Amino acid sequence: MSFRKRNIPLNTNSRGSSAVEPQAILPRDDGESRSKALAANFPPGVRPSPIDGRPTTSTGTASLDNLLAGHAGLALGNSLLIEENGTTDYAGSLLRFYAAEGVVQGHRVHVVGMRDHWGRELPGVIGMTGDKEGAAILAKGVKDKMKIAWRYEGLSEIGDGSNARGAGRAPTHTEAAVPAFCHTYDLTKRLELPSPTALTYISISASSTGTPFHNVIDALTRELMHSAPESIHRIVIPTLLSPAMYPDAANHPTMVLQFLHALRALLRQHGNRVTAFISLPLSLFPRLMGLTRWVELLCDGVIELVPFPHTVDAGPALSATGAATSQEEMPQGLVRLHRLPVFHERGGGAIGAAGVGDDLAFTLSRKRFVIKPFSLPPVDNGEPQQEEAQGGKVKVDIDF
Repeated sequence: MSFRKRNIPLNTNSRGSSAVEPQAILPRDDGESRSKALAANFPPGVRPSPIDGRPTTSTGTASLDNLLAGHAGLALGNSLLIEENGTTDYAGSLLRFYAAEGVVQGHRVHVVGMRDHWGRELPGVIGMTGDKEGAAILAKGVKDKMKIAWRYEGLSEIGDGSNARGAGRAPTHTEAAVPAFCHTYDLTKRLELPSPTALTYISISASSTGTPFHNVIDALTRELMHSAPESIHRIVIPTLLSPAMYPDAANHPTMVLQFLHALRALLRQHGNRVTAFISLPLSLFPRLMGLTRWVELLCDGVIELVPFPHTVDAGPALSATGAATSQEEMPQGLVRLHRLPVFHERGGGAIGAAGVGDDLAFTLSRKRFVIKPFSLPPVDNGEPQQEEAQGGKVKVDIDF
């Protein structure tokens, strides 16, 4: 039973008024301005994760960014392993997009095991100054927006990687001042490097004494120690353990695993500055080998590309499997997500990732690399009538 009078307000002062002073009404923050304010504190090409705010950078492929644990990019301090079956080089295209995005954003890009010819093959950016064809393509994409209803105009597909909010409208002055997080590239064009030092090439030592990877770790450590604290670094390792670039001693587990341990230590030590992209040919090192499984364990994310055979890829039946319309590119292979980075107990990994749990396929065209859900067309139960000319008569099957 309460002995307090009902007509006396709580927490009153000596003047009889409430002790809680009325606060000024502040303008409501819709979340977009807060995200822009946080992004302004990060270097170019880096923005906060929508899950927990950790800094992330783009892989150069928008659809791949959407699959990385819902963080809309690759979190700094992590590595991603791209495995590929067969003799194709789709993984090499992903690595070139990743390196080209670093060059465009002004990051320090370090290429391991390759010479300068690899950097001269980086794709050009669509829509840059002087690219009239790319500007026309971007303008057409803005014009061809959804016309269903006003509230669905901003929705985008899983594979296109476009921004859901504000799609199909002209950017404001504030949005135009913010640099793009992920660019679109054209494989038929070549990226003009701003300086000869935009890419750093680290060779593999072929000496018989010591590990062939010792100069790689030493060179990366020097670059990280002598560079500016706010600089962002990208490490690109194409076709790891390929006999065309690596000596025979590099395939020994004590050599390559020691190198990956040291690389993982660098990523953890400089967790807010470095990311790594690695490709591994499964035709030489299948996943049944213990060495391949150890390599996967030492990488934070593992994605496998399974290209379709050429005989199947050219068939007319496959063109209708992954493409909803005739204007879409038919898929060229499947994508298997073996492991995505998991960062905290709140989620990550397969939780919140767009398209995770579905069958995924990839399409590499002249303009972009797209990962989207893969589904077979519905089975047509209706059988056409079988006509056979027998004595001038047409034979028709009749079901009883």
